[in-house]
Amino acid sequence: MSRTLLDLLKMEPLDGTNSERWSQKLLIYLEQLEVDYVLFTDPPEISPQMTEASTAIVTTSQTVTDSSKREDELKVKYERDNKMVRGNLLNYMTNTLSDLFVNHKSARTIWNTLESRYGGDDAGRKMYVVGKWLEFQIMDGKSIMDQVHEYENLVADVLSEDMKMCEILQANILLEKFLLHGMTTRITSNTRKET
Repeated sequence: MSRTLLDLLKMEPLDGTNSERWSQKLLIYLEQLEVDYVLFTDPPEISPQMTEASTAIVTTSQTVTDSSKREDELKVKYERDNKMVRGNLLNYMTNTLSDLFVNHKSARTIWNTLESRYGGDDAGRKMYVVGKWLEFQIMDGKSIMDQVHEYENLVADVLSEDMKMCEILQANILLEKFLLHGMTTRITSNTRKET
C-alpha cells in the first residue's frame, strides 16, 4: 500500500492530455483502498420510513431497527468514501481543472464528466500530442540522452492514441532534429563571428 501511495505521489496531475494513463493509475489506487465503487454506483437510497409492504414482511420492531441501522451505516460509509475519492480526484488535477470541479460534491459526477470530456476518441487530443512530437527540438545545455528519452516519451504518447508510426519514421525525425540543431548552431556561430 505504501509503495502505491508513493507511486501516486509521483503521478503527474491530470491536464487533459494524459487522461488515459492518469485514470488508470488513480483507479488502481482507489481499487486498493476498496473505494472505487463510488465511481460506478449511485449512493444508497434510504427511505425515512419503511414502506407498508416491507413493514408487513418484518414481524418485529427489532428487525426494523436493525435494517434501518444497516442502511444508515451504508449511507455513512458511502459518504465517507465519496469524500475520499473526490479529494483524490481533485488533488491529482492541475489547478485549472481542479477549479472547474471543486464545487461538485459527487465523485461519480466528476469521474463521468472527465470520462466524457477526455476519455473518448478525441481528435483535439490527438492533434495536441502529434503537435508536441513535431515541435520537439534538440537544445544546448541538456544531456543528449535526456533529450532522446523525452523524444521517446513523445513518440509513446502518439502511439498511445492508437496512431500508427513505423520505427524508421521515428528514427528519421529524430535524426532530422539533430541535423537541424547542428545547422542552427553553425548558422548562429557564423553570425556571431561576422558581427
